[in-house]
Amino acid sequence: MNGNTQVVVIGGGYAGVMAANRLTLRDGVAVTLVNPRPDFVNRVRLHQHVGGTGDAVVAYRDVLAEGVELVVDSVERIDAQGRGVVLAGGGTVGYDYLVYAVGSGGATPTVPGAGEFAYPIATLEDAERLKPVLDAAPVTAPVVVVGGGPTGIETAAELAEAGRAVTLVCGRVLGPYLHPRGRRSVAGRLAKLGVNVLEGPGAEVTAVTRDAVRLADGRDVPSGVTVWTAGFAVPDLAARSGLSTDAEGRLLTDETLTSVDDVRIVAAGDSAAPSGLPLRMSCQAAIPLGARAADTILSRIDGEQPEDLHQVFAGQCISLGRGAGIFQFAHRYDVAVWFHVAGRPGARLKEIVCSGIIKHLAEEAHKPGGYRLHRVSGGSKRQQLLQAGRDGALVTT
Repeated sequence: MNGNTQVVVIGGGYAGVMAANRLTLRDGVAVTLVNPRPDFVNRVRLHQHVGGTGDAVVAYRDVLAEGVELVVDSVERIDAQGRGVVLAGGGTVGYDYLVYAVGSGGATPTVPGAGEFAYPIATLEDAERLKPVLDAAPVTAPVVVVGGGPTGIETAAELAEAGRAVTLVCGRVLGPYLHPRGRRSVAGRLAKLGVNVLEGPGAEVTAVTRDAVRLADGRDVPSGVTVWTAGFAVPDLAARSGLSTDAEGRLLTDETLTSVDDVRIVAAGDSAAPSGLPLRMSCQAAIPLGARAADTILSRIDGEQPEDLHQVFAGQCISLGRGAGIFQFAHRYDVAVWFHVAGRPGARLKEIVCSGIIKHLAEEAHKPGGYRLHRVSGGSKRQQLLQAGRDGALVTT
């Protein structure tokens, strides 16, 4: 590596790429991105990848600044005292500052049989294991999608639009984030696609077998292919490296995204827990957090006090096949409001968002420092929650 200050970014997802690109803004900063894959994965299109209607893989040359050195490998351990990351392939990469952006994946299901008979879809590797299984299954074979969040809804809609007989098992509620009006809209679209939606206390999965999904109320739902979308988890790299984490394994930081253990380590994206009050796992949060992490390091290099994070949310957008979607608007502190855009306009908004993700990263690669959304205030709600936590009140995220 060349340059006076060496920065290593662990993780080449939304947060890691944004951080790496932004760090090239400063002369004298050498940036190395360590990622286990040679290509960028646009996770918001994994359901399309499985359904055969889109590609989730983007070449790093299209989103990563030329000045960033890409090391295709996994990190076994962070040696904070020695300022280095130990690679699975052998050797150590030293750093002056580290960006911890390892992202998230599917949570390991604890339901009996799910690990053996259900297929997750949280990563590219998951999607590539699932796709040939679906392709080999007869179109008449019943498909059960477990999980009523955005990934489950999008996967169910995509497969139903392709002619599959799909049952969506939501657990307690369809689209927990959605406003009731938005939820009714999504339910209506799924019904038109022929998706059988199961929700309520009795619709929680208690077991998965080779050809069925068993529910809490005793029902057995026939399944030729079971897709598991319930829950996300973060890698345990921080904990394995002796760094402080929250109960879910996210790296604990202050409001500047700096590790509570080490001023030279900052976190961004799904694997960050600023002040123990993490943001919703999403690219909507990850990209601004990546920019904020880079700004924190650049401020420290300049001997300045970094700014606290700002985070504003617009809502949640969900595709419902290729012909429809929903953009659920929200308060800027990430609680849904009554207003939403559905149908074909919703699908167009969803596509604008998905295309805009790559555009944001590519623009920052070509013109570092141009991204500004991480400076938009999300209002006073976060400070109120933080104060409530300091006062000993119950804080829910």
